[in-house]
Amino acid sequence: MFFDRRRIPADATVSMASAPDGWPLRTYFQPRRGKARGSILWLSGRGDIFEKYLESLDQWAASGRSVTSFDWRGQGGSGRLGADPRVGHVDDFATWIDDLAAFFDDWRHREPGPHFVMGHSMGGHLLLRALAERRIAPDAVVLSAPMLGFDTGPLPFSWAASFAHLMARVTSSRHAAWKSNEKPSLPGVSRQSLLTHDDARYADELWWKKQDSVLVLGPPSWTWLDAAFRSIALLRRPQAVEHITQSILIVGTDGDRLVSPRAIRDFAPRLPHAKLFMLDKNAAHEVLRERDELRDQVMAEITAFLDQRS
Repeated sequence: MFFDRRRIPADATVSMASAPDGWPLRTYFQPRRGKARGSILWLSGRGDIFEKYLESLDQWAASGRSVTSFDWRGQGGSGRLGADPRVGHVDDFATWIDDLAAFFDDWRHREPGPHFVMGHSMGGHLLLRALAERRIAPDAVVLSAPMLGFDTGPLPFSWAASFAHLMARVTSSRHAAWKSNEKPSLPGVSRQSLLTHDDARYADELWWKKQDSVLVLGPPSWTWLDAAFRSIALLRRPQAVEHITQSILIVGTDGDRLVSPRAIRDFAPRLPHAKLFMLDKNAAHEVLRERDELRDQVMAEITAFLDQRS
């Protein structure tokens, strides 16, 4: 069935909510259609906007689950944390954990269970940290290409982390870590090649950002990068995640060149109730925005996971 990815569904609502400190958060809500089967909270990745995932959100709403999402503080339509609106900045990921915990608590009391929380990339990382710190207690979790490590090339994780920490100290903390793209790349490497092989879905993102330049975000700051390495290191500590009791589906791809597929594979056995589903190297980072033959596999895994727990 055709779905217009360049239009907010007629039954969906985009509005503003407030974090506990009053910071404005742009939110999305779509009511369930058909028999009620729970509620989903969707957490996007770094620099993402929920418009990129309208297709998936609508499919989940059609399956009988209300869908809620919000832009992280400092990106999308939720303002910026630095003077340059094109630089993704945060001093500490704990800020986002606080926002997520407060938003989850309000959402859980407002929407009927079972309560499913899904996070992509940075959103998946923040979701796992919130679980590890016992800040939220959903009924089940889906992690999409979670940011549990970076593709640092020949550099060991610790060396890359030390370099990011040094640069955050010696440069302007809110200065872009590199000029463009989702990661430092050789000339000629396209942003799309890092995200998806589906030309039409990639063009959809550019279309949405052309309609509203406020939604555009470029590279992260050095301080964001330093904070990301520190946050990943917290999850890598012994027994940091082994106590998590929720059922977790992890979906990823061995073709990921933004987050580390190896780190995802290493984390999965540490989570006592996790199932890992990995696409091969034909899929890029945004597994829910890949070509149909790849995306359909991921959606089928997620649908089966949700149906077993509804």
